[in-house]
Amino acid sequence: MRRLIASLATVLTLATPVVADGPVVVELYTSQGCSSCPPADALLHDLAERGDVIPLALHVDYWDYIGWADSFADPSHTRRQQNYAAVAGVNTIYTPQMIIGGEDHVVGTKPMQVAEAIMAQKAPTGVRVSATRSGNQLTISGRTAQALPSGTVVQIVRFSPSETVDIRRGENAGRTLSYANIVTDWDVVGEWSGRGALEMTVPVSGAAPIVVIVQEHGPGAVLATAVLR
Repeated sequence: MRRLIASLATVLTLATPVVADGPVVVELYTSQGCSSCPPADALLHDLAERGDVIPLALHVDYWDYIGWADSFADPSHTRRQQNYAAVAGVNTIYTPQMIIGGEDHVVGTKPMQVAEAIMAQKAPTGVRVSATRSGNQLTISGRTAQALPSGTVVQIVRFSPSETVDIRRGENAGRTLSYANIVTDWDVVGEWSGRGALEMTVPVSGAAPIVVIVQEHGPGAVLATAVLR
């Protein structure tokens, strides 16, 4: 696995430079109670060191019954993964799964497939978004050269950059595991059709990093992102 992760880092280093649409969103659906998840969690740590990717760990709750309740789990993360599955026309969800750019579904323990999907998502969308913060106010601005027929949702994501957990029961009992970019809040703050510029101000609080994601309904393709750390 270490060799594969090193290969992933090499591939991404040689990849297309960051485009104006913003870093590529990588959503990892994971659980502290999943014995297959630690390699994917480690891969997310590697991705968190890059500036051209926004890796986000969404801990789900559907493995809690096997003996360990994930301390980061949120039912809304499970629902989001279920919605992705419905859009893709599949009936099951699993961990560890990575969803890249809102479109590509990849097993989270396959680094080269993850690298290929990230590079594929670097194609420009023509949509740009930026964010600035002044005190407890976040200003979001967006531009696009054309209307967005499917419409988009504007989302704000907050995350904790790093946490370590001692797992005492379940499949990972006895292990101390480190997690990166654990999502603590994922909120829809508006919609944008692309007919005209996006300009909005929303309240924010706390020192956690802020990610702005403009994404097609569904959830569908991520069109633009911005990050404030």
